[in-house]
Amino acid sequence: MRIVAGAWRGRSLIAPPGSATRPTADRVRQALFDMLLHAPWGGRETVAGVHAFDVFAGTGAFGLEALSRGAAHATFIEHDRAALAALRVNIAACHAEDRCTILAIDALAIPPGEAASLVFLDPPYRQDLIPRAIAQLRAVRRLSPAALIIAETARDEPVPAMNPLAVRVHGAAQLSIWRET
Repeated sequence: MRIVAGAWRGRSLIAPPGSATRPTADRVRQALFDMLLHAPWGGRETVAGVHAFDVFAGTGAFGLEALSRGAAHATFIEHDRAALAALRVNIAACHAEDRCTILAIDALAIPPGEAASLVFLDPPYRQDLIPRAIAQLRAVRRLSPAALIIAETARDEPVPAMNPLAVRVHGAAQLSIWRET
């Protein structure tokens, strides 16, 4: 696993041992960021200079990819100890500590704080965690108006948004993208 593009292109990332963490494949992240930059609803401003959230962060691949491509700051939300250890190593390998915040908490207990305009949610599949995490983010006002939200689910899970901007299937994964209203 590696950073696909940007300032840290080609930088290797580590994942914790075992199957508790399921990192998003390089090709899926590449397809996602290509879409974010080139879709009619996207553009450079969807990533450049934004505050990104990587919820259920695991290795931090999404947040680090966003930082590599020009995001100003990334907040990583993860509670698994092995994933947190890998996440910290990956942030240090990118020398990105000054642009990152790690919240070592359950994603359903996110406290109030700065809002994000780019949010990636990649929870364990088939546990209905995306609607609950979004509800928590809304409740503590952590979503900027018109935030772009990306959710990764199993390919056969229901799309978590009523009016997605895009839904793409990549192998076992499905990406759904929508704007906060």
